[in-house]
Amino acid sequence: MKGYHAFHDPALEGVMYSSEEIAEIVARLGSQITADYQGRDLALVTVLRGGFVFIADLCRAIDLPLTLDFLAISAYGDGGGAVRITKDLDDSIAGRDVLVVEDIIDTGLTLNYLLGVLRQRRPASIAVCALFDKDVRRIADLAIDYVGTRIPDRFVVGYGMDLGGRYRNLPFLATLHDGVMG
Repeated sequence: MKGYHAFHDPALEGVMYSSEEIAEIVARLGSQITADYQGRDLALVTVLRGGFVFIADLCRAIDLPLTLDFLAISAYGDGGGAVRITKDLDDSIAGRDVLVVEDIIDTGLTLNYLLGVLRQRRPASIAVCALFDKDVRRIADLAIDYVGTRIPDRFVVGYGMDLGGRYRNLPFLATLHDGVMG
């Protein structure tokens, strides 16, 4: 695999998006956000751990003053999709223009929950930026304001996304061989 470096792992099938392709998408999103948020009080918020790589690159592609903050969540209960916040924002978002930065959105259920929580904190505005959108799996009716690219219904790793905590450090988005997940 081109650009695979020292990660020769037989579980990886191939590269869906190279690091160069991701950089182009991030630059395009950064330019759009820069144009749209001129003169506004921008706060970028992401969910740990998956979103940390994307938000790091995206914030550097936005040519505006901004702040960064982080949430962490975990599922609980009987597997029915219930989530709880395990690490809350450090700063108030009241009166701020909030951009929720997501590495990937599939069903949208967790994001829908988080948007509800964040709206209760009375930001001036709230929007969503997703690097990868797996919209074929969407259950929640969500408006995604900035979409890097849509991807097919495949489990992907790399660029912050993981399988069992592994592969987050890959500089590209990769697919797994069939059977790895099973």
